[in-house]
Amino acid sequence: MAGLRFKQVDVFTRVPFRGNPVAVVLGADALGGEDMQRIAAWTNLSETTFVLPPSSASADYRLRIFTPRAELPFAGHPTIGSAHAVLEAGIVQPREGRLRQECGAGVIELSVEGERLWLKAPRAAVEMPARGVHDDLVRALGAAAVAAPRKVNVGPQWLVADLGDSAALSGLAPDMAAVAGLSNRLGITGVTVFGAAG
Repeated sequence: MAGLRFKQVDVFTRVPFRGNPVAVVLGADALGGEDMQRIAAWTNLSETTFVLPPSSASADYRLRIFTPRAELPFAGHPTIGSAHAVLEAGIVQPREGRLRQECGAGVIELSVEGERLWLKAPRAAVEMPARGVHDDLVRALGAAAVAAPRKVNVGPQWLVADLGDSAALSGLAPDMAAVAGLSNRLGITGVTVFGAAG
């Protein structure tokens, strides 16, 4: 693995060091998936992306997105940050104000207006988790009651549950090792819970 073109992009900000960082490796053609995973673990950012030539005729470039632990089909801020990096590096130019990025979720269209970029994320997939997950979640959270959770896939996958109200949320005493174990067993990024205010 000779020299790599690597950038760290600060996303969702105009003020340096105030946004959401993503590592972007440009020209990652010679890297395999194991190399990419190792680099993502090394950067230790929430996501690291790898820019490749497209395999789809309808895309301008292809992107692989990795967390320190796994590959994701899609994630929002890495998509925006990587688009900024490929434009700044002159790898691609927008066509009619659009960039088309190929990723594990398909071809994502980004709108480009000057230095501003935005996208319409793929639709979230929502499903009921396997039997027993509800009880495991209640135990892991140390909660009295939790509505039936849903597994939500937005690129990263989350287990999401309603605790009913903010008092229940404030009263949580989660067993973080149990939450991590449940997340690992389900192959998800983590657990998100919420409760209505008032």
